[in-house]
Formats: sequence, C-alpha cells, structure tokens
Amino acid sequence: MILWALGALISIIPLPFLVYRLYSLFRGNYLFDRETLTIRWGLRLERIPVSDIEWIRSVQDLSRPLRLPPFSTAGAILGYQTHPDLGNVEFLANDQKNLLLVATAHRVFAISPRDPVNFVQDFQKTIERGSLTPVPSQSVYPSFVISQAWNNKITRFLWMGGLILNAGILVWVSFLVPRLSSVPLGFISPDIPRNIVSSIQLFLLPIISSLFFLISWLAGIYFYRRPSSRILAFLTWGFGDFSTMLFLLAVGFIIISPG
Repeated sequence: MILWALGALISIIPLPFLVYRLYSLFRGNYLFDRETLTIRWGLRLERIPVSDIEWIRSVQDLSRPLRLPPFSTAGAILGYQTHPDLGNVEFLANDQKNLLLVATAHRVFAISPRDPVNFVQDFQKTIERGSLTPVPSQSVYPSFVISQAWNNKITRFLWMGGLILNAGILVWVSFLVPRLSSVPLGFISPDIPRNIVSSIQLFLLPIISSLFFLISWLAGIYFYRRPSSRILAFLTWGFGDFSTMLFLLAVGFIIISPG
C-alpha cells in the first residue's frame, strides 16, 4: 500500500507538462502584420521582424527529412531538432502535415499554420508592401518567467515554504503509518469515532496537498507573466501554502483526536 501511495505521488510529476501542453495548444497562434511575425505558444513568445525573415517554405521541400523532437505527439510538436542543412530547428507546432519552416539569420522555426498556402502568400504580400517602422526582435521563454519570478524574495519564500510544508506532511505521515493500525476520519460525537480506515490512507493527505500546491504554482506562473496581474500570482501561491497548512493541521487533528 505504501508503494501504491508513493506511486500515486510520483504520477503527479508529469501533470504540469501535460497541463502546459494543453494550455499551449489552445493558446498557440501565428500572427503576421506589416512589421513582425509573432509566434505564441503557451508561455513561449517569439516576435520576429519581417525584415529578419530570410525565407518560408514547406518541410516537404527539404532534400533530407527533418525528424520530429522526442516525445512529440499530435497537438504538441515542441522542442528542438538538429538538421544537417538547417542546423538547430525549434518546433512550435501541433500538426506534422502542415509544417512550415521559417528561417532567420539566427534560427529556423518549424510552425504549423492552419492554411500553409495562404500563410506563405500573406508573407509574400507583406514583403512586397515593406516595413514602415523597424521593430526589435523579442524572445520570451517559459524558463525566463520562472527565473524572473524566482528573483523576487516573496516568491522564493512562498515557493520554498510550500515545498517544505508538503515534504513535512509526507515525512510525518511516513513515520505515523507504521505505528498506527487505523485512524478515524470523523466523529459521531466527541468520544465515538466514525469512518475508521486503515492508517495507510493517511498518505492521501500529502498526495492531495501536493496536487493542490502544484496547481496553485502553475496558476501563479500564469498570472506572473504580466506585471498588472502579479498580485494575483502572490495570492495564488499564498493560497497554495495556506491549503498545505490546512492539510498539515488535518493530520494533527486526526492523530490527537480522542477515540
């Protein structure tokens, strides 16, 4: 049972990656205007001046096939791959059939617009019209948002506090379970317990607590991207720590309650 409980806790680890890929899929878009090509995929943002784009062509035009990044799935073709002719290629796409290559002086991007033919035509029209005001390029990575948040003292306190509290619940429950045969999850009256279960079920508390903390951490990262909503990020992370404290109190209440 302990192995099952730990396995359930470990299974939560891939959850942020799955949630982020779903979020990226729904938020992903490619936008052309007269000055820039904007590629937005989740927290990843690439703003390329039109003047920096050397060419756009289909992946089918390559003489050597381009392999997909590892762990690519339908709806989430993300990552990097090296091609002998193109060098390093960054994938920000969701459909292998519609892959287009966008080459700049520094990097090649693989994207998948809904209508590749019209996308290339729009690019040609944009080039013909020319750029009126040169704009700088911009690259924003998810790791940049996390590192930027980590530089804030309040953020570090909330993150580390939540991690320590969740680790404390897990360690405490790990010591309690072998010493207890059963625990009550409620009481009919102050002296009459109700819902007496095996002590192994105490592992549900750190598992659920870790899940809540993880969800609040992801939501806080989403809010922290914009300076105008960073107060919401701090409130969300604070709520994650507060919920963890409630789970910690729940373990103590179960142990010290009479009956």
